[in-house]
Amino acid sequence: MSRMTAARTPSTSPADRPRLSLRERKKIKTREAIRAATYSLIGEQGYDATTIDQIAERAEVSPSTVFRYFPTKEDIVLTDEYDPLILEEIRARPAGEPWFETMRYVLHRAVEFGMTNDLAVSRLRTHLMVQVPAVRSRMMESMSATGRMLCQAIGERTGRDPESLEVRVYAMSLIGGLMETSMYWAENDHRDDFAALVDRTLDVMEHGLPNENR
Repeated sequence: MSRMTAARTPSTSPADRPRLSLRERKKIKTREAIRAATYSLIGEQGYDATTIDQIAERAEVSPSTVFRYFPTKEDIVLTDEYDPLILEEIRARPAGEPWFETMRYVLHRAVEFGMTNDLAVSRLRTHLMVQVPAVRSRMMESMSATGRMLCQAIGERTGRDPESLEVRVYAMSLIGGLMETSMYWAENDHRDDFAALVDRTLDVMEHGLPNENR
């Protein structure tokens, strides 16, 4: 999901989805270039020392272009292209499948793809969430967008009003739990298997606290 450690790849093949226009492909390419430049610079000199002007120069765009795509430097680190694909993945699951089975499947797909293709970026993102207050604060602010997306998916699957208090509380509990999972992973030097941590998170969401400490 956006702003998580990784949120990738839909279950449907590229041929099954509408082809993006040239304009949309160029926009995605520009955003990816800005993100790649940002990650590279942060790796070289740290987060605070990295400026928008430096990012723009390395990405070969203007500073105004950077700001047009990302309102803040924190947004460059935290956002990705994949929230709509996660929603697509949820919608592709069988209608009668229990909700938690759907979430386990979707999140395992996301983690598998992200850990395989963007492990360094996932580690960098979560490290910055823990170490940089501005990134953590922006993460808290931006969680509402992912929460709204999840509310919509829950509403479609369960027939509930996506704006109801119950759905909103449930969705944000899950989003908050996954954020804490990401931070726990980083705080423990990324030693744990992230997929196993996600499973533990979903277990708590589904069954409550276990009777014994892990």
